[in-house]
Amino acid sequence: TCRPPFFPATSFSIPNPGRTMPRPGFSFLVCPDSRLLQARLEALVSAQGDSGRWERHVHWGDEEPSPRFWEQLTLQGLFGTPRLLVVRQAHLWPAAVWKKISAALARPSEQCWPFFCLEVAWEKGQPKIPAHIAKLRCLGFADQQGWIWRSEGLSERSIKKYVRDRAQALGIPFEADAFEQFCTSVPPDAQAVENELEKLLLLRPADDGQAMPWSVTTDMLATSSWAPECNIFACIRHMEAGNLAAVWKELARGRKDVEGLLFPLLSLLAREFRQLWQACAGEKVRFHPSEANAKQQLARRLGPAALARCLGMIMDAELAIKSGRCTPEQSLDKLATDLVALFAAARR
Repeated sequence: TCRPPFFPATSFSIPNPGRTMPRPGFSFLVCPDSRLLQARLEALVSAQGDSGRWERHVHWGDEEPSPRFWEQLTLQGLFGTPRLLVVRQAHLWPAAVWKKISAALARPSEQCWPFFCLEVAWEKGQPKIPAHIAKLRCLGFADQQGWIWRSEGLSERSIKKYVRDRAQALGIPFEADAFEQFCTSVPPDAQAVENELEKLLLLRPADDGQAMPWSVTTDMLATSSWAPECNIFACIRHMEAGNLAAVWKELARGRKDVEGLLFPLLSLLAREFRQLWQACAGEKVRFHPSEANAKQQLARRLGPAALARCLGMIMDAELAIKSGRCTPEQSLDKLATDLVALFAAARR
């Protein structure tokens, strides 16, 4: 028998006098930053004309897809409101679910525009998409049609431009030094940037009918209570990646209270290394689904000897402080340097 070609329809044209661009049959958004991802989704919908005509439904990948999801994905009808079907953290769904989704997308509903958000981390300039998704025919077809949007999120290279664009949009002028300090201290997360800019917006003088020039100064940043502290979880990720520069940058945010930073860091590191030890020993460990494969690989690369050294470094750091041999600053610097060197060697 002659089978129809896979994914025969390349676009849909739902009647709408205000829209000229045909919409994709389905879309993949690959980005770890939820705010950037949402902004891209809204831009794609707005390009279709009347964005308010869409009925929106949101599902999450950390839950088993409900019967309602399958109905919304596949339902066909002569009449009905066009619907956006948004799946957040879609990379968490297992292979069996994605196989069924791929089959359903081969005959998509003209009334449904599915958005699958793959909120995965990036490594070496590429998104770490699970293998069972990367090899799907629907993903390959979407790539050919230009229906995939990819962004690694904000980074040291891109955060200045993003802050500048958002500050201009909100009407927040910066002095040069204040702008550099803000970009250095704010976490590379679009929502964090937005929150901090909105707080600075509250410092703008009230408009009393006279044009009063103002701009954000370094004093405003120094006296504000919003100054971000060290992100301990990001610090641990940078250590495990062997990225010493990123570790120093993250630790610099917590220098005002080194002791308050060091002991929580030691506790979390001890927990992390115990889990890696269990994984190395073949025990079942409950890692976050998006990190499970990477953690298992890390445990195998390190091995029992290196993990024992890691646990020893934690004990030595705590003992050095309590015995008076080192200050908290000295102990923190030595621990960070030694751990990064060990992890970097393991990656090589």
